[in-house]
Amino acid sequence: MTANQVLARLHGQFVLLISVFLFACNGNENPAPQSTAQPSKTSPDSAAIVPNIQLPAGFKLSIFAQVPGARSMCLSDKGTLFVGTMSGKVYAVKDADGNGVADKVYTIASELNSPNGVAFKDGNLYVAEINRILRFDGIETQLDHPPAYKVIYDQLPKDKHHGWKFIAFGPDGKLYVPVGAPCNVCDEKNPVYASICRMNPDGTGFEIFAKGIRNTVGFAWNPTTKDIWFTDNGRDNLGDDQPNDELNFAPRKGMHFGFPYCHQGDILDPEFGKGKNCADYTAPAQKMGPHVAALGIRFYNGNMFPPEYRNQIFIAQHGSWNRTKPIGYRIMTAKLDKNKVVQYSVFASGWLGSDGKVSGRPVDVQVAPDGALLASDDNKGVVYRITYSK
Repeated sequence: MTANQVLARLHGQFVLLISVFLFACNGNENPAPQSTAQPSKTSPDSAAIVPNIQLPAGFKLSIFAQVPGARSMCLSDKGTLFVGTMSGKVYAVKDADGNGVADKVYTIASELNSPNGVAFKDGNLYVAEINRILRFDGIETQLDHPPAYKVIYDQLPKDKHHGWKFIAFGPDGKLYVPVGAPCNVCDEKNPVYASICRMNPDGTGFEIFAKGIRNTVGFAWNPTTKDIWFTDNGRDNLGDDQPNDELNFAPRKGMHFGFPYCHQGDILDPEFGKGKNCADYTAPAQKMGPHVAALGIRFYNGNMFPPEYRNQIFIAQHGSWNRTKPIGYRIMTAKLDKNKVVQYSVFASGWLGSDGKVSGRPVDVQVAPDGALLASDDNKGVVYRITYSK
């Protein structure tokens, strides 16, 4: 090798090192993750994964996609399903041929801090870590090579207790973000705890929308009234049968739903309820059962199901971990007459056997573009698809 060739090689290596250094120092952005796309190992027959699921007549459950640790979900305008997890990864799921079974599952982010919440707006994916909100711009056209994320808000508490988040955009165009209580029950002085907050899509304009909410991991807006409805998990250590998880709605900003002073609308907390009155706080629209771990909810706005399901609320119950006899592990429906729940009933069950054996834990629900209902299960690592035919 000549002296000139040696100098050329050294120059090339120097340029490469400088490029890597500059990329690593790139301010508010982070290196784009390497996406992995795998064929979805799915089958329309769910019996091998979850046997004995009970549904109303005419309904059928199948496996849409295998997604490890599948938690909260959102859909893009073009039908890509994004799925958050507690394990650090975020997935994108595609059903390109529209046959009801996913073709590919992309890993679009890894090593994040419990990225449970996902939301989609204007071509961009928003992801909620415990203490930050991230944005992946133009994600849907770059699933094979995801863009570097941008941090749009990083002032959320870092507490891991109830720190994972569900996020969604409201009819007002704002991103709604909950901050759970960092405890079983406590009266934190920082008002951001035990609340639902909201911000502009660029992270500005952060404000508290509603208070007294121990831990919500699911909310949606009534398509008729545009009011937000949300689940709330009740406190522990008051016994097997109290308090109930709550289904609430907030027609205006500034409402207080009782935590930590009053639970389920009519039980004063033995410690923090002293000198308080439950009548001073907003009672739940529906008591959903003690320790059922009610999480994701959606209003049904599809056309596949019978007309009586239109605008009903579907609610995923993750199931008890802290009750002598577990309950939950099912999908419920709540039928409304204006803002009153007139019927609350089981829609899908069977993940909890009569012998107490658990075969799955529903987390979130999402109405697919064709009107099917998708449901995530972090226990089995799948997304189910529930369809109806006469």
